[in-house]
Amino acid sequence: MALARHCLEEMKAEETVEIDLAGKTSIADTMIITSGRSHRHVGAIADRLQEALKAAGTGPLRVEGVPACDWVLIDAGDLIVHVFRPEVRGFYNLEKMWGADRPHERIAG
Repeated sequence: MALARHCLEEMKAEETVEIDLAGKTSIADTMIITSGRSHRHVGAIADRLQEALKAAGTGPLRVEGVPACDWVLIDAGDLIVHVFRPEVRGFYNLEKMWGADRPHERIAG
């Protein structure tokens, strides 16, 4: 988890939100939702995060949304990361779906 947060900060991901899914679903323990400024930024964030997770021995990773890079989903087992362009993120509004509107679930970023 800390590795993913560090990687997102390093790549200048924006408006990062971490949602604790424990007890809400069996798909993962944590979901991170973040944004990149453009298609290229979303792709770069997703690539860097995949590299970091693989280097740390996390795997197998399942990745969806490349090469379009409007919304890239990285499923790392207990961790799911969504990297959006801002317009696409606003349209799907996953934070509302998973109840991440509570202030204690936001990460400064």
